[in-house]
Amino acid sequence: MLTDSHCHLNYPGLREDVPGVLARARAAGISGFLGISTKRHEWDEVIGLADREADVWATIGIHPHEADHHPDTDTAALVDAAAHPRVIGIGETGLDYYYDKSDRDRQQASFRAHIAAARATGLPLIVHTRDAEADTLALLSEPGDSPLTAVIHCFTASQTFADQALALGFYISISGIVTFKSAQALQATAATIPDDRLLVETDAPFLAPVPMRGKTCEPAFVAHTARMLATLRGTTPEALAATTTDNFHRLFTRARKPG
Repeated sequence: MLTDSHCHLNYPGLREDVPGVLARARAAGISGFLGISTKRHEWDEVIGLADREADVWATIGIHPHEADHHPDTDTAALVDAAAHPRVIGIGETGLDYYYDKSDRDRQQASFRAHIAAARATGLPLIVHTRDAEADTLALLSEPGDSPLTAVIHCFTASQTFADQALALGFYISISGIVTFKSAQALQATAATIPDDRLLVETDAPFLAPVPMRGKTCEPAFVAHTARMLATLRGTTPEALAATTTDNFHRLFTRARKPG
């Protein structure tokens, strides 16, 4: 049974038929879903779905694209929201210098607030990074009063960044991008991630994997990504599913396997 470690079930394309989306995913062998928030007004909706569905969990966070619009969402606000028992992670957060939709200093301030909240709560950090490897690593490497656990989500960065993130004890999550013909560098990196640090995700409704390209991505499609990863890593889809689901529950300790 697979776990989709990163999806946006409240986004257009999925929110119109969440029961159907979840039913199709469960029928495809997906046993868990982590619903990710990116704006403060989403928190109640994302947590509410997790309250209603035993195999869905929630995060609270502000995407770097939204940092300019959330100057008051500080560490205290994140820690307070993270007290809800269905919240199992902080994020997504990070730095995005590709689109630069928010001021870079504001992105960094928001990222630091999330890192502090992750340390304070003991919950894992869900990290978005694009064209910002050096600054992302620098902020994640800053000393703190308590340990930091994290996952680099939808990984598309360099092998060097992967090695550095792994050296910090972090996990790496692979999306449907790994199935794209243009993703040879990512495919090579995905084959090197240690078994005990690998996660899979859809980032639904975005990034539908081959052979579902052009469709609205759904959590059910994580099975296609897992099959590609299994091939790249010389293992079976069943073994990869078991490994990545075990990793998910090892990282997100507040989650509980259904049943």
